[in-house]
Amino acid sequence: MSATAAPGTAQRNARGKPDPRRYFEAVDAKRSRTAEAPPVCLYLEVTNRCNLLCETCPRTFEALEPPKDMDWDLFTSIVDQVPGVARVVLHGVGEPMLVKSLPRMIRYLKERNIYVLFNTNGTLLGPRKHREIIDTGLDELRVSLDAAEAQSFLRVRGKDMFDRIVRNLSAFTELQQRTGVALPRVSLWLTGLKETVDELPEFVRLAARVGVREVHLQRLVFDDLGRGLARADSSLFEQTRAEEEAAIRAAYELGASLGVTLDASGATEPGLSLKRGAEDAPWSTCRRPWSLMYFTAHGRALPCCIAPFSARGYETYTLGDATQQTLREIWNAAAYQDFRENLLSDSPPKPCQNCGLRWSL
Repeated sequence: MSATAAPGTAQRNARGKPDPRRYFEAVDAKRSRTAEAPPVCLYLEVTNRCNLLCETCPRTFEALEPPKDMDWDLFTSIVDQVPGVARVVLHGVGEPMLVKSLPRMIRYLKERNIYVLFNTNGTLLGPRKHREIIDTGLDELRVSLDAAEAQSFLRVRGKDMFDRIVRNLSAFTELQQRTGVALPRVSLWLTGLKETVDELPEFVRLAARVGVREVHLQRLVFDDLGRGLARADSSLFEQTRAEEEAAIRAAYELGASLGVTLDASGATEPGLSLKRGAEDAPWSTCRRPWSLMYFTAHGRALPCCIAPFSARGYETYTLGDATQQTLREIWNAAAYQDFRENLLSDSPPKPCQNCGLRWSL
């Protein structure tokens, strides 16, 4: 897949790739139904299997696709079709560390000078895996913990594994410190729920205690059904109360004193991602359909990683099939072009309503 035009004004590294942490800036603000350049980021759902039953995840309540790990041939086929890709994210609806070939996948990407990260629930981050992960050259390891203590963790994540994850993470960062290894950058993630936002200061304190210096407050994503805790009345978005805003401020100040940065995914500070802002169309800043491609473990092309959480029925927003089409064919086929055109309108596709750049990056 080769570019047909210069892909925008994003900063580039020595090999000419966009900054992998600001990849969406590779897309010019002036957009149309056609993507003028190949994607600079790939989301590859290496598995849709999981060992937790999170109350904020759609796969807890329905089978989105049959259980599957992405096979090696499909993985390499997708990657090899985008030689200029700057960033690959190895997660979707599932736990990546269940996949035996995950280290091999990471090494395959790092050999191509690609920035690689994945999100894990940390349950399988045991001592036997620590050196293996470090040796792959992984750039980022994001741990979704979603609670500062065991009881809240059980309520949100569905199983009593909080203490195991804390032990795993502590041992991992201790190994990094003892051996002087900076990568992967490790971060802790908390979904912004009314049920747990008061734990945010203690969550920051926990991060410092286990050797993590980066915490993210992530917006809750939910659909119309409101299953489990993935419902409007649990979300902080646009409806933070004074005591919740106070918890965020307290966590921010505590983080500054402990050397822990507190941020919100896609925002510059925690409170920003909880407010819609002045615009009437929060989806209007999104550049994902021009900058990234997301593939499920079966090869189904979806608009982004948020779509499965924000709208039901993959069939209503499937944009292609990597087992049947080349990425070039999918990228500017009618389905993708129509999706982009609708996103630029006043009536965006269902997964994009109430969304925007400030959601998970």
